[in-house]
Amino acid sequence: MTGSNRWIGDVVSSHVDRFFIGGEWVAPSTDACADVIDSATEEMFFRVALADSRDMDRAIASARAAFDDGPWPRMSHTERAELVRQLAAGMRERRDEIAQIWPRQSGVLHSHALGSAENTASVFDFYAGLATTFEFEEQVEPDAGGYGLLVREPVGVVGAIIAWNGPMRFIAGKVAPALMAGCSVVLKLSPEAPGEGYLVAEIAEQVGLPPGVLNVVTADREVSEQLVRDPRVDKITFTGSTAAGRRIASICGARVARCTLELGGKSAAILLDDADLDHAARVISAAECRISGQVCSSLTRIVVTRDRHDEFVDALAATFADVRVGDPFDPSSQMGPLATARQRDRVEAFIARGVSDGAVLATGGRRPAQLARGWYVEPTVFGQVDNRSTIAQNEIFGPVLSVIPADDEEDAIRLANDTIYGLNAAVFTDSAERALAVGRRLRSGSVGHNGSRTDLAGAFGGFKQSGIGREGGVEGLRPFLEVKFFALDAAPVSVATGPYDEP
Repeated sequence: MTGSNRWIGDVVSSHVDRFFIGGEWVAPSTDACADVIDSATEEMFFRVALADSRDMDRAIASARAAFDDGPWPRMSHTERAELVRQLAAGMRERRDEIAQIWPRQSGVLHSHALGSAENTASVFDFYAGLATTFEFEEQVEPDAGGYGLLVREPVGVVGAIIAWNGPMRFIAGKVAPALMAGCSVVLKLSPEAPGEGYLVAEIAEQVGLPPGVLNVVTADREVSEQLVRDPRVDKITFTGSTAAGRRIASICGARVARCTLELGGKSAAILLDDADLDHAARVISAAECRISGQVCSSLTRIVVTRDRHDEFVDALAATFADVRVGDPFDPSSQMGPLATARQRDRVEAFIARGVSDGAVLATGGRRPAQLARGWYVEPTVFGQVDNRSTIAQNEIFGPVLSVIPADDEEDAIRLANDTIYGLNAAVFTDSAERALAVGRRLRSGSVGHNGSRTDLAGAFGGFKQSGIGREGGVEGLRPFLEVKFFALDAAPVSVATGPYDEP
């Protein structure tokens, strides 16, 4: 199958016809494969092997053996941190390769991909730093006297299932804390965007990560569900749609497996009466174009009072109409294509529904006339959007913004919260105090002042059907740990003497 791959220089791993299991590149059980298509040219980028149930079983068994019998969970936190830092260094060395893959797979601008590659390495460095600052052991005073000790131990084998729109970000948010906690991991890549995961596996092999600690496979939904169902997997961490998250949660609930779910969003931006409308239009449109709107945290519902609605729609439409849509590797491009033909069809169907439901199409809504190839769509703005309409309530995952009129500030808050989602939000105002006061009333995992301000240095995740748990920062480490309480008659000579953190 390797001979069928269309290599772009030395960008794509030569291992995409295999899986990384038990520290080795192993042949797949079948000839099943998937074509990864360049989103800007519609030509085949490369072909990747697809795992079947036997391949997934082998990956799970490898991770289980690495956790139960291998050295990784028994290393000290500082020993693990050294290898995690080496992973970060390896990612920096291959920054240019990583930044070549993401635009072709998902349409993101090359300039953004370069910055994201550096940010990913920084996340690994951050979690390595927790080896000396996070309280993995904590003394407490038992009610009955004696010596009490809280010990935070690795949860076990982790199944990490990531989406196609931002693979490196998801790998950083899941694999880095899982490794620092002492877990072993089965990383399941999306068939639409597996390239970066193979580079990470090569780096893990290069730095000498113990066999089975990180296993990397590409699989479709059916085989992915096998990972969720398997009792040898202690925890699932998933990024993807809310529909898929509901399914995963039900399976994990049935066997009482731990899960972290980072799901969909339909995030609202509230423009208060002192907001600079031109500035807000520029900020919102720039953020929406960065990954062609294929971001779960995108501010796609903009709520503004009726007396300022038309003025803001005009400002936003003018800003969006000026966006240069084109080749993600062209420095003059401000937005690239969508990831797949299926995704563009979905976005176009929502645009048509918005028109048929009576929203006012202020700009966009078509395919760019000058781009005959690639899955491009124009940045699109709707005004006079009913908050209960299809385009206001559903995650479109494309550059489509809905401006929703509100009666007043109270009504704006009500409209912002009137959704099944609660991932991200923003409050545009000159006053930090007003931003905080309004933000406190929003049922959302993140609130930005004058823009989307999500960051893996903080804690990212959602309220309601936007997910369970958090990724990023110290909060992103906790889901990969179990808490054990010791009640001892007296203080031990040494605290760090458990099988998970030997001195």
